[in-house]
Amino acid sequence: MVQLIENQRKFFNSNQTKNIDFRIQQLKKLERVIKENEKLLDEAIYADFKKSSFDNFTNELALLYTDIHEAVKKVKKWAKIKRVSTNLLNFPAKSYILPEPLGVSLVIGAWNYPFQLSFAPVIAAIAAGNTIVLKPSELPQNSSSAIAKIVNENFDPQYFTVVEGGIPETTELLKQKFDKIFFTGSPTVGRIVYMAAASNLTPVTLELGGKSPAFITESCDMKMSVKRLIWAKYLNAGQTCIAPDYILVHKSVKDKFLQAAKKEIEQSEFSFKNGNYIQIINERNVQRLAKMLDANKIYLGGNYNTEERYFEPTIMNNVSFDDAVMQEEIFGPILPVIEYENIDDMIALVKERPKPLSCYVFTSDKKVRNKILHELSFGGGAVNDALMHITNSNLAFGGVGNSGIGSYHGESGFKAFSHYKSILEKPTFFEANVKYHPHTQGKLNLAILMLGIK
Repeated sequence: MVQLIENQRKFFNSNQTKNIDFRIQQLKKLERVIKENEKLLDEAIYADFKKSSFDNFTNELALLYTDIHEAVKKVKKWAKIKRVSTNLLNFPAKSYILPEPLGVSLVIGAWNYPFQLSFAPVIAAIAAGNTIVLKPSELPQNSSSAIAKIVNENFDPQYFTVVEGGIPETTELLKQKFDKIFFTGSPTVGRIVYMAAASNLTPVTLELGGKSPAFITESCDMKMSVKRLIWAKYLNAGQTCIAPDYILVHKSVKDKFLQAAKKEIEQSEFSFKNGNYIQIINERNVQRLAKMLDANKIYLGGNYNTEERYFEPTIMNNVSFDDAVMQEEIFGPILPVIEYENIDDMIALVKERPKPLSCYVFTSDKKVRNKILHELSFGGGAVNDALMHITNSNLAFGGVGNSGIGSYHGESGFKAFSHYKSILEKPTFFEANVKYHPHTQGKLNLAILMLGIK
């Protein structure tokens, strides 16, 4: 590990990655490598999750291609020196901000979208001019091996390499001195990464999770709201960090919501055979999900098969914040429904809990929409939709508080892997005598005037 990092630092210090054309070449190369190995990636993710090639493309690869195309098109603009105004005290001079890559970066990917959540931060790191060590999650073993194969067979390890392994390898990596660490995963592991980074004062981006609420108000378009919400919840069998974790539904429309949700699930026919449903990552997580169930509150579903790693799309009704299913992020296909009557009371209860990564509001009432959006703190979200905000690279993606630190996607990703140097450049033909000895009342008055503080 030590030699690997030293080699990458040496390569970074050669300044090759600071060349914009080099970055563009590497981005195009990454796209070519992924495209040439789509079949390998399809087979790997199917072996890990029974995930279809359709879902692999739409949920993972298409997002990466979009990210690469945007970075190739815009990286020159993102990397440009940006002029800013100069204050009167420094006249005559010019001021500008110079983006520079942070250096040797570590990207730790997540298991639930093993390709998208590994390569998306890598694309940002390449665009910003860093070298990269990528540590994919070891849980989807076939996907991890496929990532390692296509990267390590096509890129110089001094520039971009994949290190496979579990906790011992990740622990060893975190002992090294990196210039940037980007982690996607749980808040529990995020704290470990943050503490390791602190020992070297390494900047971090933590993309975590949390219990993301979805509000179903009495004024929503029920048919469209349910259609979008059910798709978002059961995509990837609920193993999505921004999936609606639980529903807060107004008492007057709860029965209507439950009936519509049941109908939508039945029509969707979620199954491995249909290619629109996947396995739970491992048997341990199937059992974890099973412990959240309360047989008396199951409205729909509730069946599971540990050996097949299958968990049926499930709705739980009459849930309270005290129930087991509300004590941790579900990260699976269980949808708890909590009834409310007063929106202020419900907002207060959500505020008492850790800040979620996402929040979704289904309503046609602008007053209610604005109240929820302005009073609740969360990473990002949508009104009358769910999940889809992640597809807009103009919307910086990231959490707040327990759900994460920092953000990425589009230019925000470039910024996450960059340092912005602030430069004041002054000519030598003139120098005001205000700051120099002897100090006089006149000079003080002039300084106050130039600073604009009186």
